[in-house]
Amino acid sequence: MKKVLIVDDSIAVSRQLEKIIAGSGEFEVVGHAKNGAEAIRMHQTLHPDITCMDMNMPVMDGITALRTLVAMNRDVKVVMVTSLGGVGDKFTEALKLGAKNVISKPFEDDKVLAILRGL
Repeated sequence: MKKVLIVDDSIAVSRQLEKIIAGSGEFEVVGHAKNGAEAIRMHQTLHPDITCMDMNMPVMDGITALRTLVAMNRDVKVVMVTSLGGVGDKFTEALKLGAKNVISKPFEDDKVLAILRGL
């Protein structure tokens, strides 16, 4: 079972994503981080197979955290999570920096699981 770290400053979004991911029976959610800085610390102790990370968060945003995680491990698997609208450039930047894919809110269970299965 692949281990997943969820990074989002919204508890409601984190819970919704966990329900989809853990409910599949194929993945185990090993932790929740509220910002990029927390995600980096948790990444070093939990060693998740996949990190689902929001782009916009306080303290440290997802793009900055992605840069750091990729610098630490080029093979890291990060999927960016974002709401649609006004983030086209950030999508492109995240993929160039090493994000493996992007999940859009509101979540569609089948799409989320298809993206994670593809990693």
